Parts: sequence; C-alpha cells; structure tokens
Amino acid sequence: MQSAAMTGVGAEDDIPLCERKTVTDFCYLLDKSKQLFNGLRDLPQYGHKQWQSYFGRTFDVYTKLWKFQQQHRQVLDNRYGLKRWQIGEVASKIGQLYYHYYLRTSETSYLNEAFSFYSAIRQRSYYHQVNKEDRPELVVKKLRYYARFIVVCLLLNKMDLVKVLVKELSEEIEDYTQRFNTEDQLEWNLVLQEVAAFVEADPLMLLNDDNAVVVISNRLQEGGVPPLEQGMVVGQLTLADALIVGNCNNQVKFSELTIDMFRMLQALEREPVNLATQSSKPGTLVREDSYTLPVTLYVDTSPLSELPANSVLLVYLSATGVFPTGRSESEGPYDFGGVLTNTNRDVVNGEMVQKRSQAQKEMHCLHPGDLFSFTRKPLFIIVDSSNSTAYKNFSNLFGQPLVCLLSPTVYPKSMQDQCQRGSLFTLFLYNPLMGFLSVCGLSSMRYGLWEKAQELLRKVFHDIGQMITSSRVIDQAYLQFYGDEFLRLLMIRFVFCCTTLRLHKLFREARSFPESYPPLPKQEMVESSLLQKHVLELAAMLDVQNLFSDGMLDNY
Repeated sequence: MQSAAMTGVGAEDDIPLCERKTVTDFCYLLDKSKQLFNGLRDLPQYGHKQWQSYFGRTFDVYTKLWKFQQQHRQVLDNRYGLKRWQIGEVASKIGQLYYHYYLRTSETSYLNEAFSFYSAIRQRSYYHQVNKEDRPELVVKKLRYYARFIVVCLLLNKMDLVKVLVKELSEEIEDYTQRFNTEDQLEWNLVLQEVAAFVEADPLMLLNDDNAVVVISNRLQEGGVPPLEQGMVVGQLTLADALIVGNCNNQVKFSELTIDMFRMLQALEREPVNLATQSSKPGTLVREDSYTLPVTLYVDTSPLSELPANSVLLVYLSATGVFPTGRSESEGPYDFGGVLTNTNRDVVNGEMVQKRSQAQKEMHCLHPGDLFSFTRKPLFIIVDSSNSTAYKNFSNLFGQPLVCLLSPTVYPKSMQDQCQRGSLFTLFLYNPLMGFLSVCGLSSMRYGLWEKAQELLRKVFHDIGQMITSSRVIDQAYLQFYGDEFLRLLMIRFVFCCTTLRLHKLFREARSFPESYPPLPKQEMVESSLLQKHVLELAAMLDVQNLFSDGMLDNY
C-alpha cells in the first residue's frame, strides 16, 4: 500500500526515509479517520455516554490529520500526489462532524465551526479542479458539499449566502448532468426545489429604511425571556433533552428538516457563541457538560436514567393526524388515534384514513400510550396535529410534572392553504409576532414598526408571566416548569396564541383554539380582559383592529 501511494521521479529507494515516513503516517491517519467517520452511522441515536467518547476520538484523529497535511503539504504534494479536492474532502468531513455534534447537543457554537470549514472549502476553491476530471463520483462529492453547506447556512439564518449557494449549486448540477448524462438529475433538481421552497416559506419580509431585507434570529438571546422576580415561587427543573418529530404530509422540507422542525429547533436554542471564547482545548471538542443547551434532534429516545436530576424531557410532535375508525367501547390510551409515523400511508386532506378493522390499532401511529414510559420523569409535550386532542387526556401515571400544549385541530378555510409553509401554531411558539402578523394576513413590514411591536410584546409577556406565577388555581406543573427559560417562554407564547386566536373574528369554532393539559385557567388567563386589551393594542398598532372582536367573548 505504501509503495502504491508513492509518486515522483525515480525509484522508491531514492525517496528519503523521512519523506517516506511522512507519506506512511498520512495514509495511516487518512485510513483511521475514514474508519472512525464511517462508524458514526452505527452509533445509537440516544444516550450521551454511548457516543460522546467515539465523537471525541474521531475529532482527535481529524484534528491530527488536518494539521499533518498543513505541516507536510509539499512532501505530500510531491510524493503522495495530494490533490486539492482531497484536502476539501477532509475539511468537509470535519464540517460534517461539527454539524452532527450540533444535532446531538444543540450547542450552536459547533454550528459556527461547521460553517467555518464549509466556508473555507469554497473560499479556497478546494473542489474547483473536480469539474476537469472525468469522474462523476467526484462531482457528486462537490454537490453534496453544497447541499450540506446550504443546510448550515439556513440554520444560521445566512439567507443572502443561501441564495448565492443555491445559484452556484444550480449551475454545478446543470454542468454535471450535461457532462455525464446521469440518472440522478431529477434527484438533484428536487434538492434545488426543496431549498427554494424552504427559503420562500418565511412568512414575513422585514425591510429597513433603505428597503433592504433585515434577517432576524429566533434563538433565545440575552434578555429575551421575562426574568424571574422576587416572590415568584417556581420549580428548579431544567430542560435537558428534546425529541423533535416531524412527519407532516406535503409540508416544506429540506434535508431531514420540515419547516416546523426547523422552527421548533431554533425556539429551543440559544444564540451561537464563538468556540474560541470557550475553554475547550483545540482538538478536544467533546465536553461532559453537554446538557447546557437542550435539544437532541430526531429519534432520540434518551434513556430516562441518563437525564440528570431535576431535568425535563421535551417531546415535540408535528405530524399528520391518525383517527380511530368508529367508536370504541373502551377509552384507553390507544383508542383515540394519534399522529402518523410513516409517510407511505393513505392520507386525505392531511388526515390519515384507516383501512383496518375497528378492533385493530394503526401500528404506524404514535399513540398517547406510546409516551407513557416517558412520564417517569418531568415531561413537557407539544403536539401540532389535526388530531392533537388525542393527547388531551394524557394519563400521568407516576405523579411527575406533566404539561401538554395542543394545537388547534381545524383552521379557518382562508388559512388552510398556508399549511404547506408551516403550521400557524408552531409559528406562534417560534416567533409570536410572526404568528400574529400571519393570522392578520401581513407579509411585510418596516423594521422600526417591528421593534415597536416587539417592545409591546415584552410588556405582554411580562404580564402573562405574572398571571401564571400568581394564579391560585393553575396546576402546579406549570409552576414546576416555569423556572426553565425555554419552557417559560413556550408557556407564555402559548397563552398569547390562545388569547389572539380567541379574539380573531375568523376563529369561531372551539376546535380552532389551542388546548392544554392540564387545562389553564380560562377566565383569569387566556380570556382575561387585560390580555384581550393587549392584543387589541397590538392590532391597533398594526392597523388590523378590524380583524378582532373588541369585547369579552361568550363562553363557547
């Protein structure tokens, strides 16, 4: 293997021993890095102890490999025949490592590191020469790199760069399909269509005084949540992990992310910080305190035994509803249907149609009973589905704090066409002002007015926080969760969403209002005169007060 890797003029014996050792060491590091990287796909999607040490070893080898090729570039060029696309491949793998570490921990600083490596590949044109070689598999590596870079830019809200990258990717795909006449042309064109739809799904265009688009972040920032005040008696629970499930029929998606998953992911993250300002040593990127930011994406069924003491698991379900056929004699946790877990099913108008006997349960359905094992620890559930009410009577078997926030199951007809671009309910939890503007049919506004409206919302959220913590009839679970900043913000945004939709003239059916379990106090909270006054104040500021009722609602 060593002699096959050697290049250059003259016999192998003429190569100095030190240079031969350099090539041998490089080949060893390259093979070891590939072996470790390929092993990542076999790691369990849950549990921190199982995968952290493996990620640590992989990071270490790639760090050594990257530094080694930098220090010995001339020898590797002359004796190994190192090409620039090979350097790009190593950089791309390091970018993927950072990205996947981010997915498992939601530590957004690692997202910045992934961006740094992907950006360097483009700036240094590592893949530039690939197009001149008659090897389609190398061009595919370049196309995949572009797709991964676009995902990272989307997550970092670098929308201007996304548009540039999409244009470059489009040109690369056109060149690739013309040169090689491959069978995967439709697949790559679908990638372009998906990312274009993802970008267009943004419901609001913010403009500054120069008519330039302003991009805002929706991650938790310093001062972005009403603080705990003296006298507030709340729990000490902390959000430690999250399971985010997305399976909405026809919803915009890119890579593995539906637009709802993308939004909820950002609602559960803090603004990125630069890794260079943190204490980790270069090359030792895995830390044991990875619970500082809460989300682990996708099917992380984190063993409850691994959750630290006083920790909360959040489960977010955004999926097509599955309804039971006919009436069941029993009313157990598997008799109300749930949400769809398999996309290859019969779906009509966003609802799952069952074709089995009444006695059988739909197996491709996540029933409320499937989550009962999670109630051994404090559990916070959000369900955004046409059958969210299946989770309304969720059994709390172990007496731990439990809250379920449930979406409307029916929206006014005029708003049903927007579901492809994401759910209104999740939009409120992600960015309440965007949700408010969307329900009012506003798709653009001046940044100055946006800031003014946000200032009013800060006052509204402060008042909602006071209502939650001072209520004598609210279920204690809400107070137990209120101590965590992320959960506090989600509960406050939920109450604001409830009040807004109850006042909006188009939302007349009870099924069009969000619900919660345990129920929130209706009169003193979601229908309070103070919150109704705030909503109407915001509507007047945005000149949409005609869309809202101006008096107390009758009980429905």
